[in-house]
Amino acid sequence: MAQPKTAWDQHPEPLTVASAPVPEYGSGSLADLLPTLAAGLGVPDMNAAIGELTPADRNCVFLIDGLGWEQLRAHPEDAPFMASLLGTSRGGTGRPLTAGYPATTATSLASVGTGLPPGAHGLPGYTVRNPDTGELMNQLRWQPWTPPGPWQPYPTVFQLAHAAGVHAAQVSSPTFENTPLTRVALSGGTFLGRLSGEDRVDLAAEQLAAGDRSLVYTYFAEVDGAGHRYGVDSDTWRGQLMYADRLVQRLAEQLPPRSALYVTADHGMIDVPFDEQHRIDFDEDWELSAGVALLGGEGRARHVYAVPGAANDVLTCWREVLGEQFWVASRDEAIAAGWFGPHIDERVYGRIGDVVAAARDDVLLIASEREPKESAMVGNHGSMTPAEQLVPLLEVRS
Repeated sequence: MAQPKTAWDQHPEPLTVASAPVPEYGSGSLADLLPTLAAGLGVPDMNAAIGELTPADRNCVFLIDGLGWEQLRAHPEDAPFMASLLGTSRGGTGRPLTAGYPATTATSLASVGTGLPPGAHGLPGYTVRNPDTGELMNQLRWQPWTPPGPWQPYPTVFQLAHAAGVHAAQVSSPTFENTPLTRVALSGGTFLGRLSGEDRVDLAAEQLAAGDRSLVYTYFAEVDGAGHRYGVDSDTWRGQLMYADRLVQRLAEQLPPRSALYVTADHGMIDVPFDEQHRIDFDEDWELSAGVALLGGEGRARHVYAVPGAANDVLTCWREVLGEQFWVASRDEAIAAGWFGPHIDERVYGRIGDVVAAARDDVLLIASEREPKESAMVGNHGSMTPAEQLVPLLEVRS
C-alpha cells in the first residue's frame, strides 16, 4: 500500500482527500494477483504486476473471506500454520496486498476475477446507483435484477486462461455456481461445487494436478460471517479461523509437483462499538439526510447520491459533520485521487456517489430503518484503514 503520511496515525481536521491511503493498484492490489499468475502461465496480454512473485506451472488461490492481514497477525495461536507463513507473503517480502476501494466482498471478488480495479470492472461498492434506472443496486445479492453482461462486460482471467489452454477451475459452495456475481467475476473453465471445506480443498488439489498448466480458485466464507455477527476476536470468529487454518494446511500438504498455493482475502474487518459516538444514524440525522436522494455503499464506505442541484451542499454538510472522522470527497475528487483505480470507465462514472465518504476512525454511518441488518453488525469493513484494506498473500510451493 502506498503510505502517504500514514494518515490513520494523524488527525488533520478536517481530513483531506489527499491524506487517504490509496490502494496499491498496478503493483500490489488484489486486482494484480491473477494477471500476474496468468502471465507466468503464458496467457497472452497478461501483466505480471506483482513483481515479487515467481511463476509456477500450477497455481491455486485460496480466498478466505474477511481474513485481513492485521487480524491474522493478531491471532497466531489460532492460526499457527498460516502464521508460520507470514514471512512468505507477497513473494517472501513479508508484506501484504491491498484489497482496493471499497474493501468489500463484491468489489474485491470482481477485482480478483477480472484482474481490473473497481473503476474498470464497475462494481465500486456494496450498493450503488444504477444510472439507467435510478435505483440502488446491491452488487453482492444482485438485487434488483440487472443484466450481468452489460454491467460487467470484461472477460475474467479464468476465461482468458481457459482460452489459452490453461486448466482453469473454481471450487466453491454449490450455492454460488449460477449467481450473477460468479458470472461476472469468477466464471471460466470449470465450476465445481462442494459443501464442506475439506471436500473443497481436496478437490482443489485434484484440479491443480489435472493440467500441466493450472489456475484454480477456492473459497471459504465463514470467517467473514462470524466477524459480522459476533466480532473479530469473538470465540466464534476464532473457531472459524482455526478451521480455516486447518483447511489451508490440508491443501498445502496435497499440492502436486510444480505448484504454488496463494492464501489471500477480500478484505479485513474492524469491530465498531454500539453507541451513538461510534454509530451515527443517517436515518435520524436531518443534517446528513438533507438533499440526499439515495444512500449507497455501507457503513464505512458510503456512496451519497444527491437530489439534482444539491451535490455541492451535500458535500459541504458531510464535510462539516463527518470530516474529522471520514475522508469525504466529491465524485471527481475521489476519482482524481485514484480511490477506484487509475481510470474510470464511462459506464461506471454515474455509479459512484456524488459524495464518497470513507471512515478513518472506528465509526460507522448506519441507516437503522433502511438497512436494519447491516446496521446491527458487530464487525464491519469497506474503508482504507489497514485493518480493512490489507490482506495476506501467503505462499506455499511444492
